[in-house]
Amino acid sequence: MKLISKTLASVGRLVVALGVIGLLASCAGMRGSFPPAPAQADQSDYNYIIGAGDTVNIIVWRNPELSMSVPVRPDGKIAAPLVDEIMAQGKTSTQLARDIEKVLGKYVRDPVVTVLVSGFVGPYSQQIRVIGEAAKPQALPFKSKMTLLDVMIAVGGLTDFAAGNSATILRTSEGNKQYSVRLSDLVKRGDVSANVEMLPGDILIIPQSFF
Repeated sequence: MKLISKTLASVGRLVVALGVIGLLASCAGMRGSFPPAPAQADQSDYNYIIGAGDTVNIIVWRNPELSMSVPVRPDGKIAAPLVDEIMAQGKTSTQLARDIEKVLGKYVRDPVVTVLVSGFVGPYSQQIRVIGEAAKPQALPFKSKMTLLDVMIAVGGLTDFAAGNSATILRTSEGNKQYSVRLSDLVKRGDVSANVEMLPGDILIIPQSFF
């Protein structure tokens, strides 16, 4: 009986060891399954798009009584003097200014409108989302030339359980193509060669370490 028990214990330890080896191999394969994120991202055609939660400052030349600052409502619309409701979300500031001019043209001769955006939030489709083992997972408004390091500072870095070098970026602007990034090297070791530029709509996925 003792011999059988020892044999079973040995087999059990072997199974556990094989399982750990398999897990390590799986994790190593996962790291290599995605290409590294490019250091620079093409932002040449980027224009800020207004989103719900933004504030727009409407300036009507020579008509100060029609000029005001208004919030973009959750439904993406704004209301202003002589402008009952107009969709702002999904437009650039220039596009919104032209749309307001068309409405005001019914009441004011040749209106000239300028729209300035503040309190930047942007549409959901262009926000940077951070999920998983970040200290403060959240959605961030995208900014031109925003980098992975900027994102990590905003979310407070990694948790103690993060597998930072197994993290990936899901790039929605490229049909959900996935890239690997080295967060541990960047955040914990200060390796700036691991820093990469972000694009609107990127999702940073930080998995949990299993060992």
